[in-house]
Amino acid sequence: MSTILVTGATGNVGRHVVSQLAGAGLEVRALVRDPGRARLPEHVEVVRGDLSAPETLEPALKGVESVFLLWPHFTADGAAEVVTAIAGHARRVVYLSANVADAPVTHYHEVERLIRHSGLGWTFLRPGGFAANTLGWAGQIRQGVVRWPYGQASRPLIHERDIAAVATHVLTSAGHNGATYVLTGPERLTQAEQARVIGAATGREVRWEEQPPEEAREQLLAAWGNAAFVESALTAWGSFVTAPEQVTDTVERLLGRPALTFGQWAEDHVADFS
Repeated sequence: MSTILVTGATGNVGRHVVSQLAGAGLEVRALVRDPGRARLPEHVEVVRGDLSAPETLEPALKGVESVFLLWPHFTADGAAEVVTAIAGHARRVVYLSANVADAPVTHYHEVERLIRHSGLGWTFLRPGGFAANTLGWAGQIRQGVVRWPYGQASRPLIHERDIAAVATHVLTSAGHNGATYVLTGPERLTQAEQARVIGAATGREVRWEEQPPEEAREQLLAAWGNAAFVESALTAWGSFVTAPEQVTDTVERLLGRPALTFGQWAEDHVADFS
């Protein structure tokens, strides 16, 4: 049985990819920086490695046929070396990109370009907004007020379990080579509505307080440290006020079941907001 290497194996999506592949009885190898803190299923092979240091990847790539790649940085610096290392061992890669097709060139575009020219078989997953990004509101949810910009920005946020389920499906079935899949949740909610849904799941009344983008810019820059990424995020959120993000049926077409709703996501994460 061929081995599948999962990068970002302890993250929001990667952890579910590892669990779902292992649950299907497949040979899974998880790439982590600190194996002692990974806390993954016992029968998963955990190996030390860091995408920031491509020379550490060789042991992890030995005998691997497929790779789930999550690039963790805001730039594509070092990505060429990582893609080359993967291409030296694996036959195919499933890359967790982003739905930024209409944006200026980003690191997602650059990593996709590197993979297209690597000789690997590839599939690109392009999710829209992650429901998990609202975990950043946890402290405010506990106080009953979310202060954030663009409360009327409307998006069909996707559950990380659905992203992982699609990745698992693509990694374990044929017919996906050269495909690009745009993934979303099944319904659009404004950011203010998202806050209220989380509040309902946790038994709290949560109200929205509109934050000036200039104030949010300063906070995000302090948190993320990348001015270009901050501007890109604010511009995108602003655009979703007048042009809501489109809903796709990709999850349902690929998995044969409806995508999970934001309400289901909130119920799954009550403990994170409590």
